[in-house]
Amino acid sequence: MAVKVRLKRFGSKDNPAYRVVVMDSRSPRDGAVIESIGQYNPMREPSIFTVKEDRLRYWMGVGAQPTDTIKRLVAQYSEAVAKEFEKQFKRKFKIKEKRGSHVVESNEQEQSNG
Repeated sequence: MAVKVRLKRFGSKDNPAYRVVVMDSRSPRDGAVIESIGQYNPMREPSIFTVKEDRLRYWMGVGAQPTDTIKRLVAQYSEAVAKEFEKQFKRKFKIKEKRGSHVVESNEQEQSNG
């Protein structure tokens, strides 16, 4: 069985929220879950991304493959796990500042211009 770490959508229409889940890669997006290990809410300002890092490390250790979206989110929000991803996938992940601090900077610029 090919296992992936990916997002499962929930929430209402025009208000998406996602759970970070471990699933069989052949399952549909909202299909059966092996384990739920976190959540992502892009509609909040700043967006919220939480993941149980110990469970993510476990699943990666037993061969689960993260999707590109999960790789990007983890690299953006968790430097420690991003460094482990770099070792495992032998490529650099861009570690960006968290959205919250970036949003604050842009708000200050808007206020000074206005």
